[in-house]
Amino acid sequence: MPKNSNRMNKVDEELKREIGIVISQELKDPQITGLISVTKVDTTPDLRFARVYVSMINAKSNKGNLARLKKCSGFIRTMIAKRVNLRITPELVFLFDESIEYGSRIDAILESITKDMKKD
Repeated sequence: MPKNSNRMNKVDEELKREIGIVISQELKDPQITGLISVTKVDTTPDLRFARVYVSMINAKSNKGNLARLKKCSGFIRTMIAKRVNLRITPELVFLFDESIEYGSRIDAILESITKDMKKD
């Protein structure tokens, strides 16, 4: 089945927004620490699965948070089914998005290079 990119982009953005709201406001799991934000959602064309990329700030354990999110995926999926009008609510697969950490490492490297250049 061909992927209608405009429709799929809208579905991905809507899922991203709603999953973020459910995680931040309705998920009451005390073992999830820090600020969790949904950075990207990539849904398969048949809407069976959605890869949800999350970034975590001030988390005690990124792996622990990711494991808890995977355990809570059924609850999150149920809440999304109530909020988003889709024929099929995709199964959520949570993945850790390392792009923010990668970007901050690059910023730190560039900052140290500019400090070294100013010393010379």
